[in-house]
Amino acid sequence: MESLPDTVSALREQVLQAVADGARLMPRGGASKAWLDARAAGDARVLELRAHAGVLAYEPSELYLTARGGTPLAEIDALLAEHGQCLPCEPPHFARGGAAATLGGAVAAGLSGPGRLGAGAVRDFVLGASLLNGRGEVLHFGGQVMKNVAGYDVSRLLAGSMGSLGVILDVSLKVLPLPRARATLAFAMPQQQAIEQLNRWGGQPLPIAASAWWDDADAGARLLLRLQGARAAVDAACARLGGERLDEAAAATLWQGLREQSLDWFAPTWQPAPPQTLWRIALPSTTAPLQLPGETLVEWGGALRWLRSDAAAGAVREAAVRAGGHATRFRGGDPAVPVFTPLPAPLDRIQRQLKLAFDPHGVFPDCFGAA
Repeated sequence: MESLPDTVSALREQVLQAVADGARLMPRGGASKAWLDARAAGDARVLELRAHAGVLAYEPSELYLTARGGTPLAEIDALLAEHGQCLPCEPPHFARGGAAATLGGAVAAGLSGPGRLGAGAVRDFVLGASLLNGRGEVLHFGGQVMKNVAGYDVSRLLAGSMGSLGVILDVSLKVLPLPRARATLAFAMPQQQAIEQLNRWGGQPLPIAASAWWDDADAGARLLLRLQGARAAVDAACARLGGERLDEAAAATLWQGLREQSLDWFAPTWQPAPPQTLWRIALPSTTAPLQLPGETLVEWGGALRWLRSDAAAGAVREAAVRAGGHATRFRGGDPAVPVFTPLPAPLDRIQRQLKLAFDPHGVFPDCFGAA
């Protein structure tokens, strides 16, 4: 067997001990998304991952970085920024109350920020990964550059798996240069018009990297567009689209607030006992506004709807399914309601078989993400 780093050996011993004891393990990194956890901890043992940290390789010229799962996401962002690079999908940190997002947690949750519209999702940037499975085996998938990625794409399968298949030991990610130019435009319009306009613009050669619509208590109902790319392309798009161009510093604060859900719109959902449930609803981008009570924030060109509502879970999920999408109970609400939309029987069977292949003893959590 290959020689393993001390931290991996220690994690492996805990997995093997859990198998021998018939116990369950709860992987925990920075605990930045503990409120999204679909499982009750019960008597599960905590598998602490923060010690398994550090950047293993970074080649700015080759546009890839490899780091251990417990590496703080803030450390990775800072390192990339020093070299004029970034993770364009903008995975959120949700660093509140002492929590600190880790790379493994970001991949396991599979959540992307505003940059998902123009750049793609977290899974699109995963080149390779190492996994400690429920048998105590260390498995390696993918590579460090695109030309080395072959075989079953298990590394990207880990994005959104919520730790159900094992412990993400390290990840290789594709990184990209920071955009040369950015601009944010604001347009006053209602939700329906915003969705229609976004879909019209989406079929045109415009450098739209992010979008958001909501009815702000101060600014009113408005659509925000983030343009980015070459300076000439951004300037030409601004001249063509019109709208109000926001100050760059104010715009950066706004998009950061959207990424981390620190905007005032999200504030009620962070309360210890939120008055409303925050739903994350994925839909076809052309879907008209859902006829549900509550307040809506629209992202990703209309494909992602955040809903603050006290509507019954069944009503929200039924509306999402009827429109061709699904709804995740993202934060708050009745803990007895599943976080993720239950899968149809054929897909559920595939998920269960996949889980069994990686974790036959049921050591790790039994849930799957939907990003």
